[in-house]
Amino acid sequence: MIMVGAMAAALWVIGTLMKAPYQARWTMMAILLLAVMILHIVLPVGHPLRMATGGDARLWGLLIAFGFLIWGYRKMLGWLKTKAKPVTPAPVTSPRFSDTELNRYARHIVLREIGGPGQKALRDARVLVIGAGGLGAPALQYLAASGVGTIGVIDDDLVENANLQRQVIHTDKNIGLPKVHSAEMAMVAQNPFVTVRPYHRRLTAEIAADLFADYDLVLDGSDNFATRYLVNETAVAQGIPLIAAALTQWEGQISLYDPAHGTPCYACVFPKAPDAALVPSCAEAGVLGPLPGVIGAMMAVEAIKVITQAGDPLAGRLLIYDALYAQTRSIAIRQRTDCAVCGGRVAQP
Repeated sequence: MIMVGAMAAALWVIGTLMKAPYQARWTMMAILLLAVMILHIVLPVGHPLRMATGGDARLWGLLIAFGFLIWGYRKMLGWLKTKAKPVTPAPVTSPRFSDTELNRYARHIVLREIGGPGQKALRDARVLVIGAGGLGAPALQYLAASGVGTIGVIDDDLVENANLQRQVIHTDKNIGLPKVHSAEMAMVAQNPFVTVRPYHRRLTAEIAADLFADYDLVLDGSDNFATRYLVNETAVAQGIPLIAAALTQWEGQISLYDPAHGTPCYACVFPKAPDAALVPSCAEAGVLGPLPGVIGAMMAVEAIKVITQAGDPLAGRLLIYDALYAQTRSIAIRQRTDCAVCGGRVAQP
């Protein structure tokens, strides 16, 4: 065995020095093994040369068979490669973010669920926020910080001193300014790479349809049922997903309403407004300062999930957060076939 190994190594080295092709070197190896096999067949048992080369022809037969298996396997792989159709990789389109943007959004881009394509989807998204108050303030801040490319905000109120306890996007020096312009200044100062569209007016049925048509996602942070129902009806009519939230004292609630994709609409869950005496305003009942921040940030989270198609959004679920007792519960909600707004609407595939 040792002698045959030494001869094989010598032949390989000689072939390498002579720059012989691999096929020629392997041919020399095959000839050597065949010669050893012939010696074992011709020479009698116990012959010194036979003993020096392993003593048994069956051993060499196994080695030759193993070599043929490897050769056959390699040939088969080569044949399969020639038969396989080449796969043309999909072209990689550069999002063309600036170095500053790439650095700014790096924590998003390294998230597996968002990555570069998700961040580009955020940049291409158009989100309309109803209200620049308690819920709108944190939602707007985080949408801008996250790189949502176009953000519209509609509100007819002015910044008041009493707002500053919870509406953190506004500052003391902006008291008296329209909330939408105060919010715009804060958002652009925080992220100059986003476009903010402020609408200093009340949302009415006359302008709602045209306004919503410019956006692909709506966040409702309004503080009255008339506006909530108008927002819901307009979003349903145009097939736009709606993320709506509400607050009272220590409690907040939020859900994603998207009947075009099989979820209930806002009117399915709240078919009619409750008596005004049962739902006092924040001015009458009070509200915990950080609570709008919690729920408003959740609105931004759900918006990012919808835009990037990450995770499991609050579709078909109403999330209720009780800050006083530190409890969160989720209630399943379903589309109603008798809903006056979306009943009978066929979900998109």
